Amino acid sequence: MNSVPKDYGYVLLAATASWGTCMWMAKNVADGRKKYGVPYPRMYSDTEDTFNCIQRAHQNTLEFYPSFLFFLSTAGLERPRFAASCGLLWCLGRIVYAKGYYSGKPEKRNYGGFGNIGYLGLIGCTVALAAKKLELY
Repeated sequence: MNSVPKDYGYVLLAATASWGTCMWMAKNVADGRKKYGVPYPRMYSDTEDTFNCIQRAHQNTLEFYPSFLFFLSTAGLERPRFAASCGLLWCLGRIVYAKGYYSGKPEKRNYGGFGNIGYLGLIGCTVALAAKKLELY
């Protein structure tokens, strides 16, 4: 691995799309703070469960974000187009997840579960790259 693949630009675009997804969620949290009267620095409301759902959707995404970026970046070294596709699938899943959560009915967040297919694809691709570099196959 002396250089990144020519198609690695797709990986960078997927990473940028994921940043946009996180910023969209952050804006929704900020808008929710105003709508539901939840001042900073409070993370959650004692009375507004819908705001808590909005906040939790963003927080959950941020909990996964560092590992997502790691797997996206490393998977893209071997299979950039596949990695970028998995990254975009993860983004779409996160959007559907958030929209379901924003309904105030937390069980609706599960509609975005398909994004985990992309996440698992990135993990698998990263593990395969590690095995290849270690000459395990």
